[in-house]
Amino acid sequence: MLEACIDQLEQAADRPWQPVPQDLQDRYTIGQSGATGGDLVGRIERDVLPHHGGNIHPRFWGWVQGTGLASDLIAGMAGAVINGNLGGRDHGAVRMERAVIDWTRQKMGMAEGASGVLVTGTSQATVIAFQAARVKVLDGVRHKGQGATRLVAYAGAGVHNATRKAVELLGIGGDNLRMVPLKDGCMDVDALRTMVAEDKAAGALPFLLVGTAGSVDLGLFDDLNALADAAADEGLWLHVDGAFGAWTRIAEAPYRSLSDGIGRAHSIALDFHKWMYVGYDCGMVLISDEAVHRAAFAARPAYLEGADRGLAGGDPWFCDYGIDLSRGNRALKIWCALEMNGEAAFAEAITDNCRMAALMGETVEAQADMALGMVPVSNVCVFTARNDLEPEAQSALNSEIAQSLQESGAAVFSTTRIDGVMMLRAAITNHRTRAADISAAIEEVARLARAG
Repeated sequence: MLEACIDQLEQAADRPWQPVPQDLQDRYTIGQSGATGGDLVGRIERDVLPHHGGNIHPRFWGWVQGTGLASDLIAGMAGAVINGNLGGRDHGAVRMERAVIDWTRQKMGMAEGASGVLVTGTSQATVIAFQAARVKVLDGVRHKGQGATRLVAYAGAGVHNATRKAVELLGIGGDNLRMVPLKDGCMDVDALRTMVAEDKAAGALPFLLVGTAGSVDLGLFDDLNALADAAADEGLWLHVDGAFGAWTRIAEAPYRSLSDGIGRAHSIALDFHKWMYVGYDCGMVLISDEAVHRAAFAARPAYLEGADRGLAGGDPWFCDYGIDLSRGNRALKIWCALEMNGEAAFAEAITDNCRMAALMGETVEAQADMALGMVPVSNVCVFTARNDLEPEAQSALNSEIAQSLQESGAAVFSTTRIDGVMMLRAAITNHRTRAADISAAIEEVARLARAG
């Protein structure tokens, strides 16, 4: 099994996504027992390893997905035999998670004493952050509920759907998430202030402002310093969705400045399984005020009572800072990745991904009939394969090209709509991508565009 896993990593460039065989579901039917370990490994090599989601391949740029690292294999073996539960108690994995949180806090520029917890990803991190914001603004909400209070949140148009899901799950209501128009790709702060004043006049309680560090469609960044100023003036909790874009904090110039001001946020949601490349799943929420964070979630029934020493010691426990009591050892993947590769390697890879997006943009512009949806700002490049066609025909062609490239294994683009046209979208969070991959993929797009 170890040899098979090493082969999978070494041969990632030769193992793109492939259409799933029609009989694969039947091969996974439970109850085919009696196999030896060797038999099982053979079945995994045949029925599991080839049928991955494609994100290990150097030309996978669809959606924003990380690629996984060799260090994940090391962490996975150690984590499996330890089988740690990081809900609490006093053992090494808990101490490691605290170290990982503190390292991340420093990179994001949050003050010492800020709190955090590792979670499945930014979607869960967003719920935790919003609950902390709600507990801070509504005294007793954990016991009495929200009642008749109308809480209002604000986010830039096009914010990730995790924000809407979070306000829905917490009972705030999707209609109370107000979409602030953008100006030059950033949230319009003047429009925000006007909307806050309107809501206050209507008897609502504005409480939350959501900034974006790396938008899903175009990789855009809000002016986080401007949002922090507005949040301070209006008495709002500033949350930053930095699922992938927060990691520009360790990138080289000019990309690092995109996330300037992120350390002024009250909370940040980010993922390690995107632009830090570690295996799924692995996200984090950071909250500037540890007391507020703990107040939003701490609950210790008798069977979870701590102790001064022994295994039940080691306060604080992470179950007091989030939703989960039973928690896996996500910190080990991060620790192994950083210790094995070093922070500088991640800084270089993140910077290079942005350069690859810029290179893709330049390559697109060199093609006669291709056109960019927008000049790349960070690591996302969006373009149309034929701008000489009507919008509907462009959309149909771009969609067909995306599917054909995926099925052939040549490259994985996703799609998004810009000004009514469905365009090809490359979100490059792939440490295996090289300039030759960019060139080959655009050549293939051009070939299909001519044929279409």
